[in-house]
Amino acid sequence: MLALYLAESIGLQRPFWALTTAYIVSNPLAGAVRSKAAYRIIGTLTGSVAAVFLVPQLANSPELLSLALALWVGFCLFVSLLDRTPRAYMFMLSGYTAALIGFPVVTDPTTIFDVALARVEEITLGIVCATLVHSLVFPRSLGPVLLMRLDNAIRDSRQWLYDTLANTTMEEHERDRRKLASDITELRLMATHLPFDISNLRWTSRAIHALQDSLSAMVPLLSAIDDRLETLRHIEKGGLSQRWREVMGDITKWTQSGESKSPKDMTHLYQEIAELTPQIRRDAPWSELVKVNLATRLGALVETWGACLRLRSHIGEGLSDDSHVMPQHAAGEKPYVLHRDYRLALMSSFAAVVAITACCAFWIATAWPAGGSAATMAAVLSCLYATQDDPVVGIKPFMTYIALSVPISAIYILGALPAVHNFESLALVMAPFFLVLGIFLARPATAGRAMPLLFGVAGALSLQGTDHADIVSFTNNILAQLTGIAIAALFMRLLRSVDAEWTARRLLHAGWRELATLHTAEQVPSVGRMSARMLDRVGLLTPRLAMADRSNDLDAVDALADLRVGLNMGQLLLVQSKLAGDGVSLQSLFQNLSAHFRERPQHHGAPDLLLLECIDGSLRAVCAAPDSEEKFKAVTALVGIRRDLFPDAAAYQAQYEFAPLPEGSAA
Repeated sequence: MLALYLAESIGLQRPFWALTTAYIVSNPLAGAVRSKAAYRIIGTLTGSVAAVFLVPQLANSPELLSLALALWVGFCLFVSLLDRTPRAYMFMLSGYTAALIGFPVVTDPTTIFDVALARVEEITLGIVCATLVHSLVFPRSLGPVLLMRLDNAIRDSRQWLYDTLANTTMEEHERDRRKLASDITELRLMATHLPFDISNLRWTSRAIHALQDSLSAMVPLLSAIDDRLETLRHIEKGGLSQRWREVMGDITKWTQSGESKSPKDMTHLYQEIAELTPQIRRDAPWSELVKVNLATRLGALVETWGACLRLRSHIGEGLSDDSHVMPQHAAGEKPYVLHRDYRLALMSSFAAVVAITACCAFWIATAWPAGGSAATMAAVLSCLYATQDDPVVGIKPFMTYIALSVPISAIYILGALPAVHNFESLALVMAPFFLVLGIFLARPATAGRAMPLLFGVAGALSLQGTDHADIVSFTNNILAQLTGIAIAALFMRLLRSVDAEWTARRLLHAGWRELATLHTAEQVPSVGRMSARMLDRVGLLTPRLAMADRSNDLDAVDALADLRVGLNMGQLLLVQSKLAGDGVSLQSLFQNLSAHFRERPQHHGAPDLLLLECIDGSLRAVCAAPDSEEKFKAVTALVGIRRDLFPDAAAYQAQYEFAPLPEGSAA
């Protein structure tokens, strides 16, 4: 109401846009409001500049102008879909703001600057009002919510660790890994709001990112330990020795006790693990090599878990004292890049361009006075639901609630508002609908239905002058909105809609392509960087696998196994030069691994026996090399790759005669 009052006071053309913006930007978390406000202002300014530039240049060629605005919307949508953070909305808004400004003024392009300026003023006013209210009236910081999510992720990690070392059921393992992967991706997205938060938590952003990296590293570690323990239970009669069980019990007690940041306890655990680690011999049996891998992963688990708790302690201290020095993390590193699907982004932007162009063609051919509203709605809806596998699933309910909002809009435009002559009476008239709707909009369970109702009523109020409304113009505008939504749904169905199975395959193939080219990368990606991207794919893949009709390569898919293979390949790349100096070449192995992942979509993940022989040959060669830290790391990585790619293969046999594969051979 503050936004509406100020908009009315300064005489803005469409004061209800300010009210609508205040509702959209509003969020219970003040940090999220500020974040959305900054991105929305930049997006609105960019879209306004684009409209001011394009409309006067092409006003005499409506076909070219329509195409130019459609291409601008498509380009901005494409960029926004590649940036999977809250910042993506800035690019999306840049696109459809140009449509919101440009299409209504094509009949009078001389007013484009005034309309664009008014649009920026309306949006800015709504944003400023929402930001002030949420920052001053019962402000709610992002800090407690983010800390709660961090603590939930730490708790889920601890539970998975306990389930793994205590040998609980497979169903519990699956549940734990799904929860943790989801927690980590959600934390990364939520942390983008930190620079705008009102609490001291914004000074701890480096420690939060470091904690997210440590939690990401826990996922492949715990899944690898789970697999090695299961392997040893099948290999060794009676299972692991009593000493192994005692050490794992000590680790479990240490993590459950709440004293995880004690360096003394960690040193003791390192010593126990080192005493259990077998020596790597030329003729080492498979069980000993698996134990080497298990011991290494247990040591990494202790180190990573200790880092998680130390960082959590730093964050707590930073909250209580903003002068507290936080650990420097990732200084100079580029931001993490989550999964990007260029093809799907291009399909979405192309469908949006075609939908907008179709609306404009119908508008030009029929000279429909309200045709611009149809093109505008096609642009907005094509953008808003482009992130869904099947956008039509979201567009249909939106259209339904827009239709349901028509009677409410009619009551306001044709009945109530013509009788309003001051702001006090306007507030009394608008309050019943907008206050009740605001309650439902703030609840996640009802926000999906409240938003289109708000959009329908506020859009009708903004698109039509309420002082000279009539039934003909009102009906025209409503029909134009519904037509634009219907055309957006039609072309999204024809050009963009995909099912869960299609998306799941795309995610899998993206991971396989990355692994196929890993050994040719200029720089070996860090554990945190690779874990972040591949865990993001795991989080995207899990719900789609549940919905997909499982067949072929989806039957036995294990995205975490691919993640572990990628990390092990990265470890081999780091030690290959030292091993080459000892006479051990891994080039044939990398070529075979690349060929395996490159051909995997066609072979549906079928075992490649030549690759298995190459892994075993490399393992024999490394075991026969002189003792070194690089040899230990290489054996650990090779055992992990063998288990992850060939979990059902016969046990590795240590042969004394080793004939390395010819250089350059590949599967």
